[in-house]
Amino acid sequence: MLNSVPSPQFDPDHTSQPALDWEGVSDTNPDVPQRVLVVDDSRMQRRLLATRLRKWGYEVWEADSAAEGLKICTDHDVSLILSDWMMPEMSGPEFCRAFRNLGQSNYGYFILLTSKGSSDEVAEGLNSGADDFLTKPVTSGELRARLRAGERVLRMQAALIDKNEIVNSTLKRIEKLYDALNHDLSEARHLQQSLVRDTDIQFPEGKIGLNLTPSGHVGGDLVGYFRVSRHQIGLFSLDVSGHGVTSALMTARLAGYLSGFTPSQNMALRRVGDGKFVARDPAETVSDLNELLLRELETEHYFTIALSIVDLQSGLMRTVQAGHPHPVLQRRGQAIALLGDGGMPVGLIPKAEFTSFETQLKPGDRVILHSDGITEAENPAGVMLEEDGLNSFLDAARDMPAPVMMDRLLETLQAHTKTSDFGDDVSILVFDYDGPCA
Repeated sequence: MLNSVPSPQFDPDHTSQPALDWEGVSDTNPDVPQRVLVVDDSRMQRRLLATRLRKWGYEVWEADSAAEGLKICTDHDVSLILSDWMMPEMSGPEFCRAFRNLGQSNYGYFILLTSKGSSDEVAEGLNSGADDFLTKPVTSGELRARLRAGERVLRMQAALIDKNEIVNSTLKRIEKLYDALNHDLSEARHLQQSLVRDTDIQFPEGKIGLNLTPSGHVGGDLVGYFRVSRHQIGLFSLDVSGHGVTSALMTARLAGYLSGFTPSQNMALRRVGDGKFVARDPAETVSDLNELLLRELETEHYFTIALSIVDLQSGLMRTVQAGHPHPVLQRRGQAIALLGDGGMPVGLIPKAEFTSFETQLKPGDRVILHSDGITEAENPAGVMLEEDGLNSFLDAARDMPAPVMMDRLLETLQAHTKTSDFGDDVSILVFDYDGPCA
């Protein structure tokens, strides 16, 4: 109980009755809302409420009708509303609904003053948007307690708005950062794609087709070729472990070591007299890359690679397979052959041994180097395409030109995975050998 004596009461619907006996109610109230609207068609009841509210420290507006109250709410931010239920033209619940429909930025705590107390009437008031009720006759202590409850709700609401503003501001900054990052990654993707400048290369002895489809913006796959001499070319397919920016950066570094534009930096070539370059044994090249990766690059990433040197006159192809998927050899009228015995990835252990093997190409042969993003592509049930699925496709696509075949392969992968956003980078090199020049 607030007082040891019975609390005086008032009934706003009966103006002849004293409204309140305020004795025993404290005037102090830190952090009170600044503005309260009192709406009542009884002038005496408005004044009685307003006088005490001002004594408690509130800034009070008075309205003798719901229409006038709505105008005040439209022109000003109102924190608390005390409204009588029974008023001409517009009742308290109707006023509350109209107030809620104003869509004010700040929440207004709405208290209905009423002599109605049935459950149906309470439900009607709550459904109109009212926050609380004071059943007449109202004690001063109960009124004070309900106001304080409203203040707590308003403070929590204000704190929530402040926090939401902080969250929204933070989200906007994050969005800007994401947009900037997304732009940078898009530029990085274009840069990585530029490592495969030509995707359809033709020369008298054959044709090369290249396709690189990163998973996400950038990836760790790379396919390419380089000229050794007039009658020799190098082919490679590599796959750096992991995904994303770090893998892409390492891929770009490796691209420089197999560059066809700067022979002096190409680790697959060796300078001889008169400024000329000849091909090194592919196994020696990969062995040096292994030591370089462990000694200088200081990374936890490793990579797999298939590297071939092809003599276009004799058709002799010398290849090293280092943990990469088997190179595929297609001969007309014959079953697909998988070349190599696997080998160890590059960058795992020092002084790893790598071995080259030879393949004699014949006119009409097709050689395919690819990453495991093709054979390990999964359908929604988790079933991989695997080598059998790739070989079935290659058998059906044997007579397709390389660019058409690679487009059909991507369509096949999309049909298998049910998405165009593959879980791993997809890369493929197709070399069609037409035989030596006449």
